[in-house]
Amino acid sequence: MDNIIAKADVLVEALPYLHQFQGTTILVKFGGSAMEDVEVRNNVLRDISFLHAVGIKAIIVHGGGKAINAELKAQNITPRFINGLRYTDEATIGVVDRVLHSVNHDLVRFLRQDCGSQAETISGKDVLRGHKIGTTDPQTGAALDLGFVGEVFNVDTRQLHWVLDRQSIPVLTPLATTMDGCVLNVNADMAACVIASQMKVGKLVFLSDVPGVLANPQDPATLISTIRTGDLEGMIADGTVSGGMIPKLRSAANGIAAGIGKVHLIDGRLRHALLLEIFTDKGIGTQIAP
Repeated sequence: MDNIIAKADVLVEALPYLHQFQGTTILVKFGGSAMEDVEVRNNVLRDISFLHAVGIKAIIVHGGGKAINAELKAQNITPRFINGLRYTDEATIGVVDRVLHSVNHDLVRFLRQDCGSQAETISGKDVLRGHKIGTTDPQTGAALDLGFVGEVFNVDTRQLHWVLDRQSIPVLTPLATTMDGCVLNVNADMAACVIASQMKVGKLVFLSDVPGVLANPQDPATLISTIRTGDLEGMIADGTVSGGMIPKLRSAANGIAAGIGKVHLIDGRLRHALLLEIFTDKGIGTQIAP
């Protein structure tokens, strides 16, 4: 009986959040072991299906790094990264394109067949416009070519709204095309931020394999529950935020300035992490807020 009452208490706690977010749009980006582990991936998709069922519009942007690396290995192509970005030559972009769409179809199939939700494959090539980017050598400052790697500057929001208005979940591959039709590999985090900004979503949620932003990366107990955008640069300067979190949080801050309500970083390996972050009073990860 106590367990049954506890479940009812959870539903009551969620009620004001259900009222608050019903009809709003949430973008969920997930990758890493939050997506590569099939059980974790399926739990995340079930949670997204739950959001969809209670009237919250959901958009999914996914990665596929491990699957891409496995296929490159099978094709005898050595993966190469420059400043954290995958160098993408003509052979590699073909592999990236095929693998991302294969991953995408698996996600859509599970949402439809196992969760009973309407979901649609949306190729980033059809809705995201981008241009090539390069990087610089951290030692010399010299320009470095990344091949077919780009960033998004325009999103076909009308098409995404059309899918959402049909009560369906758009599932996007992080690919873009240039104005002359060249396919580009886009960092999924960066793509998610631009899509969320131009769609003016209420929440952007990054699901990965870390619990959020930690003051001490070795100690999960040092989780920072809230970061204000105005405090971010100071936290970078004093070393509280470092490494790969810097570009992600800066992108998040820029996205909030452009219209995203809040950004959340949570550990997708924790069962129901997405629901706990959105529908409970305390949450479980780090939120980036204005």
